[in-house]
Amino acid sequence: MPALADEIEGHFRREYGRCVASLIRFFGDIDLAEEAVQEAFTIAVGRWPDAGVPPNPGAWITTTARNRAIDQLRREAGRHDKHAQAALLYGCTAGQETGKETGKESGQMELDDRLRLIFTCCHPALNRAAQVALTLRLLGGLRTAEIARAFLLPETAIAQRIVRAKRKIKAAGIPFRIPGDAELPERLGAVLMVIYLVFNEGYDSSGEVMLREELCAEAIRLARLLAELMPDEPEVLGLLALLLLIHSRRAARVTPDQQLVLLPDQDRSLWDRDLIGQGQALVRACLRRNSPGPYQIQAAINAVHSDAATAAETDWRQILRLYDQLMACAPTAIVALNRGIALAEVEGPGPALAAITDLDLDGYHLYHAARADLLTRLGRPAAAAQAYSAALLGAANFAERKFLEQHRDAAAELAGRTG
Repeated sequence: MPALADEIEGHFRREYGRCVASLIRFFGDIDLAEEAVQEAFTIAVGRWPDAGVPPNPGAWITTTARNRAIDQLRREAGRHDKHAQAALLYGCTAGQETGKETGKESGQMELDDRLRLIFTCCHPALNRAAQVALTLRLLGGLRTAEIARAFLLPETAIAQRIVRAKRKIKAAGIPFRIPGDAELPERLGAVLMVIYLVFNEGYDSSGEVMLREELCAEAIRLARLLAELMPDEPEVLGLLALLLLIHSRRAARVTPDQQLVLLPDQDRSLWDRDLIGQGQALVRACLRRNSPGPYQIQAAINAVHSDAATAAETDWRQILRLYDQLMACAPTAIVALNRGIALAEVEGPGPALAAITDLDLDGYHLYHAARADLLTRLGRPAAAAQAYSAALLGAANFAERKFLEQHRDAAAELAGRTG
């Protein structure tokens, strides 16, 4: 029964992070929690086709996994007193740990569990690659092979990252808790960055496929989860809005034969209006809070793009003002590059080229691609061909490389005719 198998797989993927987070709080052991949830899934695959899917699949998986974990601990004499260890890890008494003595509702405890797990996966003691892999594994429920395929890396490399990250958490005594108010801004930034990196890897994937839909979808799911857990954090809403608005253009971004289509040339009838509506609503909610941050401003820029029925109707002056605001709070070279692209639409390619020429982005292929476009518009095809060649050195994606090669060849041909 393929349909039922897909349904069970869907329940497992949706509930995995919640169940693992709950069991980590209860037992204080990531590996034990994962093993127990995996075993519960195996039992579900064998039992649900005959017994039917239970009314609350998540609760069934959690209860079954907890029972299996308890059975395993009883069999292992060397792993005693795990409840006390969990209490120490969580930073409270065993009675408080269950939520019964704090008056917390089970739903709030589940939200707190997942929030703790997100911050544990993105703890600053772990490097960024480990944070990404562990977040996808524990919160996303992606198998090691799936993560490896998504990032075009050997499965053994991803498995080693995950194992090392778990060992680091255990060895360093990283607590399973939500950071305090003083720590939250820095720690939240790491969480947002990890989700953004997952999305970017999917949206600008290396290799022959430009878009890896499963990674983009997973990043959006994680962003939605974070927005559910932290609805009062404007930058969380800003990140979700940004991902939704960018992802709304996915169908128009690449042709069926993997030809890259730039934003001005996209068929806007292919844009996902539902995702645009969701993203714009979040941007409006952020504007009402009047506490702008980098993700919110980037989301607002993409909202302006989504408002334009045609490329010619794009309000570039508004976009340039937003980039000025973004430069004030996140003055990076890449933001300056993107501001230069907007400046070209307002003041022309000459001022834009002058604005980006001295940026320290020589190793960034999109910097050279932007320079090549501006040089082409300024009637300097030989210099444009050189810039396209420089861009090709750093482009890893098949569609991007094909696009850059075509434009380099066209510029070189034009330079030969006019030179």
